[in-house]
Amino acid sequence: MTKIYPLFSGSRGNSTYLECQNTAILIDAGCSTKQIEAMLKKNELDLTKIKSILITHEHSDHIMGLRTLATRYGIKVYSSKGTIKALIEHGILNDKISYEAVSDKGFEIGDIFVKPFFTSHDSNESFGYVVTTPDQRKTAFATDMGFVSNEVRNAINGCDVLFIESNHDVGMLENGKYPYFLKRRILSNKGHLSNEACAQELPGFVKKGTTRIVLSHLSEQNNIPKLAYETSIASLLSNGMKSRLDFDIKIASKENHLGEHIII
Repeated sequence: MTKIYPLFSGSRGNSTYLECQNTAILIDAGCSTKQIEAMLKKNELDLTKIKSILITHEHSDHIMGLRTLATRYGIKVYSSKGTIKALIEHGILNDKISYEAVSDKGFEIGDIFVKPFFTSHDSNESFGYVVTTPDQRKTAFATDMGFVSNEVRNAINGCDVLFIESNHDVGMLENGKYPYFLKRRILSNKGHLSNEACAQELPGFVKKGTTRIVLSHLSEQNNIPKLAYETSIASLLSNGMKSRLDFDIKIASKENHLGEHIII
């Protein structure tokens, strides 16, 4: 049995807890150590079980608590070669922290197998991850990408659970208060996935076997959870798929105070 808790999701910070048998990991540590400690406790999760943190990329909303968390609890950090390099240059990783640069060929952490895949984002070398448990159930974490490449599709296809970015509504972003350069960045192919772009991809993933979808990394300024949800639902229904029969779709909370989780 695998338990997955999205602890934080959105512009202010991102972190997800996954536990399988004797292995517990975090995907990203984008809030302060104090916040992560408190959220794990609130969800009745044992932080001392966590032996590894997978980092998608070096932006602050994914690594804010990393240095203190890894140092205090002796947690090993894994990421791409480019991200590890950026984390060292920014003083996040040092000789007090165990870390490893990994390739997209995959690696084992305890009971699980982790297969990274490259994503298109304005960072050194961003990764998404597919985590496979001993019973061959797969969970994909695919956020912070300007578009869904064939490599991303191939990695995600066949996953049981999919955490996927539905960052912004294009109209809200274009008519919002962000400066022009930031709007261009977000809308670029190295920015963030819009509601429409996310929704367009979902029917293909469901056809390949995905039954649980968690819309993640929603912008506080340029999105509304109901809008992201309805955009994705409309795409799935228009392709002949039935909610709760072919798929179940949720929105990751900004802060998971209610113990929301997935069991596979």
